Amino acid sequence: MRQGILLYGPPAAGKDTITAALTELDARYVPFTRLKIGTGKTKGYRMGTAEQLAGLEARGEAIYRNDRYGNIYVVDRPGLDQAMEGGKTPVVHLGQMAGMEQVTALYPARWVRVLLWCSKETTARRSPQRGDIDTAARLAAWDATQADLVAHPRAQWELRVETDATAPRETAQRIDDIVRTTPRRS
Repeated sequence: MRQGILLYGPPAAGKDTITAALTELDARYVPFTRLKIGTGKTKGYRMGTAEQLAGLEARGEAIYRNDRYGNIYVVDRPGLDQAMEGGKTPVVHLGQMAGMEQVTALYPARWVRVLLWCSKETTARRSPQRGDIDTAARLAAWDATQADLVAHPRAQWELRVETDATAPRETAQRIDDIVRTTPRRS
């Protein structure tokens, strides 16, 4: 069965850092590059057009779409299919519970769900360090992520990590252990 990792958390919680640690640990882990329609940062995204998005939506291949920071971000079926080729395990970054629900419901795979968390103060400190020019928007997204999490008290996680207190390599190893031992869900 295909498998993937869903990393959920607020901005600057360490999703990129943990993904890098996973890819160093095992070559089967690959970052999932979401489709982005908009402007700004291009690294880590497959840049697309409104026409591409319309086509994906018309074919039912846009699994999850969110609009944030004036852009559109998409988890799409063709992108996940490609990321899973050759037995690879994509690491998908999400900041909305709706995205977690959509991906697990609409894309059959063994998904390991990981909650990465950091304080709002940590996001405020890390955001400019990683080159964000819109830290205020990232802090608003932190608030939205916290509210989203509170609104979903029954969310299931295979792992919860406070990234303020846990080293990235340790987190990656813990995730890898879970990926290797988690039984399939029905």
